Amino acid sequence: MRKVLLTGFEPFGGDALNPSWLAAQALRGRRIAGHRVVAAQLPTVFGASLERLDALLHQHRPALVVCLGLAAGRAALSLERVAINVQDARMPDNAGAEPVDAPVVPGGPAAYFSTLPIKAMRAAVQAAGVPAEVSQTAGTFVCNHVFYGLMHRLATEPALAGARGGFVHVPLLPEQGTPSLALEDQVKGLRAAIAAALAQSDGDLRQAAGAIS
Repeated sequence: MRKVLLTGFEPFGGDALNPSWLAAQALRGRRIAGHRVVAAQLPTVFGASLERLDALLHQHRPALVVCLGLAAGRAALSLERVAINVQDARMPDNAGAEPVDAPVVPGGPAAYFSTLPIKAMRAAVQAAGVPAEVSQTAGTFVCNHVFYGLMHRLATEPALAGARGGFVHVPLLPEQGTPSLALEDQVKGLRAAIAAALAQSDGDLRQAAGAIS
């Protein structure tokens, strides 16, 4: 059975939990469109997060990779369009690192686009009754670090040829603050998004999902 690799992050910034990991954990072992979901937690640490992701990619050789992260201040599942080759942290990671204006991959391309069908995924999540949006920025913290690192590896490593991947930000849980989205809705939306990504193996829906600012 082919695999979907789903990752979430450990808590950071003083929080006791991280909904990205709780959502990934809830889907661990599920079967979606003939694929088994493998879930793993990444450290919220520059460098170490990509080392862990590398090991997972080579262990599981997934057909699809969806990395999850927390975006406080957002009210919907945010399907990220682009990862940029910049690390510019406004706070330390969990190991105390705080890079400024540093590349994720020295000499790498300025950016990579997600290879997931993000508009088809958005439509599927919304059809499941869960708010979803296409996001034009994954920030410059560890989330973007992992997103860019993932896309660079999928683009350059022959052993991962054919695998598709991308990044989804999830909101806070209601007990953490507002805006928020209940964990059961996050899980339901992510399941719909993964099913849509597996079904849409070529291209994407052509519909507006841009941003004015």
